[in-house]
Amino acid sequence: MKHSGKATKAALKMMIITLILVVLVPILGVIATAVGITAVAFSGFLFALWLVFALFTLYFFRDPTARVPEGRGLVVSPGHGKVDVIDTMTEPQFMGGECQRISMFLSVLNVHVQNAPVTGKVTFLKYTEGQFLNAMKTECATCNENAYIGVEASDSPGAKVGVRLIAGVLARRIVPWVAPGEDVNRGDRISLIQFGSRVDVYLPRSAKIKVKLGDKVVGGESVLAVFE
Repeated sequence: MKHSGKATKAALKMMIITLILVVLVPILGVIATAVGITAVAFSGFLFALWLVFALFTLYFFRDPTARVPEGRGLVVSPGHGKVDVIDTMTEPQFMGGECQRISMFLSVLNVHVQNAPVTGKVTFLKYTEGQFLNAMKTECATCNENAYIGVEASDSPGAKVGVRLIAGVLARRIVPWVAPGEDVNRGDRISLIQFGSRVDVYLPRSAKIKVKLGDKVVGGESVLAVFE
């Protein structure tokens, strides 16, 4: 008879399909459980990784209050780091000619908040875009991205102190917290450099330098020089 058995075949087909679905449900459940366990385990790893990053970030961005020394004519270190250059150079932008330079390297383990070297008025601020060479190289000051802050000291009339904040391989952002015309006190927080970097300090020839190569300095506390 025409079409004989087709209904039975359709029934069998439906039975097979539903059987496959019934078998797949627990299999998919097992797979989902395995994926869920893996996801939970992986998310735990991601959270642990984030926790390490968060703790390092809190450590890196620590901002201790400086114990600022008292005394007239003192120039304190703007940065936390190691003095690796003391020389004489020409800086025409703010210092107006020949001056002394003290340069310090800041590793990723150093505090990266900078402090005002003297009490006075910010009269110069210039941001210069540039490269991101290794900040361990002293020549990076001439080609790396940097922010230059100039302060005229109030307790030593006519004395200027320049602070150049220099980016490095990891330091990709310099954030000045002061503006031209703003008054600052010695030890005040003036800027932030994110990650390893370098800070140059420019002083008049008349300033008497009190640090030597290899000295580790603390921002807002260590005396770099004295105006006499």
